[in-house]
Amino acid sequence: MKKRQGWLFFIIFLLTLSIYLLINYPLKFGLDFEGGSSLTLQLVKENGNVTNEELEAVQFVLDKRVNNLGVSESNLQTLGRDQLILELPGVNVQKTKEAERILGKTALLEFRIQKVGTNAELKKLQLQRSSINNLIDQFNKNRGEKSEFIALNNYLINIQNELEFSPESEVLYQKLIETKKFINNQIAKLFMKTDLTGKDLIDAGRRQEQTNNNWEVTLNFNDDGAKKFALITKSIAGTDQFLSIILDGESISEASVGSQFSVNGITGGLATISGSFNAQEARDLEVQLKGGSLPLPIKIIERNNISPLLGQKNIIKSLYAALGGLIFVGIFMIFNYRILGLVSVLSLILYGFFNLAFYSLIPVTLTLPGISGLILSIGMAVDANILIFERIREELRNGNTLIRSIDSGFQRANSSIIDGHITTFISCFVLFLLGTNFVKGFAVTLGLGVGISLFTSLNCSKTILRFLTTYQSLRQKNLYLSGRNFSN
Repeated sequence: MKKRQGWLFFIIFLLTLSIYLLINYPLKFGLDFEGGSSLTLQLVKENGNVTNEELEAVQFVLDKRVNNLGVSESNLQTLGRDQLILELPGVNVQKTKEAERILGKTALLEFRIQKVGTNAELKKLQLQRSSINNLIDQFNKNRGEKSEFIALNNYLINIQNELEFSPESEVLYQKLIETKKFINNQIAKLFMKTDLTGKDLIDAGRRQEQTNNNWEVTLNFNDDGAKKFALITKSIAGTDQFLSIILDGESISEASVGSQFSVNGITGGLATISGSFNAQEARDLEVQLKGGSLPLPIKIIERNNISPLLGQKNIIKSLYAALGGLIFVGIFMIFNYRILGLVSVLSLILYGFFNLAFYSLIPVTLTLPGISGLILSIGMAVDANILIFERIREELRNGNTLIRSIDSGFQRANSSIIDGHITTFISCFVLFLLGTNFVKGFAVTLGLGVGISLFTSLNCSKTILRFLTTYQSLRQKNLYLSGRNFSN
């Protein structure tokens, strides 16, 4: 008796905990429910076809970049031999543009040493870049003033004439950015490549400089990278040569190395990129470096937005379908199995709460395939109850008492239920390993549902049934097996 009461209180505790989790940790929905953006990405390879290894490498880097962006529960899958589809649930237009900007960059990080005899040209380019940075700052401060716009544009034209460069855009801000990029590319040509690249990075971070409002990006090299960095800095320490940090062919920072490092170089495997970054620029660079460099460039060839309104319609339709199915199943079970059917319905309600609580806690992103897995697992939970109830009816027909029939029915059905659930688990495991992201979502929800179904059918149903049979009015045999009277 105490054991049955202990199980009953445990089930009530789990139900209370599930309700608490669902209230405090709302369920997460995928793109087909929540709305968001979908990007089709094309891999660009000039000579030859994209190999499977290259496609997988690009997918791996992009997946890391999206995670570092803070876009939760994104979906990235391959399309054909040279395309990828990226889905960003709940992402607005502004966030999509940010993702496009960061994802599209190759993020090839290089460390180069200045070529001998290029000091005069480097200083000239650095001065021109400084002037461009000042123009960008002035533009941001005086966006609405037409006179400032004309003055900035005239000053920019003088710099462009010196550089013999003509930007493609006619918008002033874009012309400033294009000119700055051109200068950084010209600076990068004044430096020689080394064997130290972004592949030697362990991690990247960002922090605000103490002397001003600018931000800097911190680098942490692996052991091999730390040795390379020490040798490079040792070779130019105390000379007039600079060390440049190149990202995607643009020099973003040039620094001299003091003579105090001429013996051992800069050791410890730590470095800092100071390029007059603002907070957003530093964050973008951090995300790109953490994700690693793309083995192949990509371009975005298609953009699709799914409005939250369409997602809301999907939720409502799925909710109607799920509730309708549960109601019909409940009616069938109560009509056919009477008290046992009522127990099944109560067990299914507990199953639903436990399942959704797991989804919110892990968390699991609910998509249409995921909902399909949930509904299929509900069917398995009902099937397990039917196996048990039929065994109980057989025992009752053989003249056993109700309590003995319940115990024997659960015991006889155990092996069949466990075997059926194990085979389903194996299928879910294979689907998760080999399937695409949508199939994986289906496998996860089905697998979790099967596990919880095993608990509710073997424990919750038995506990509820034994609790109901403590009432004499509910121990009449016609409530379980029609046509004959029962007494215990």
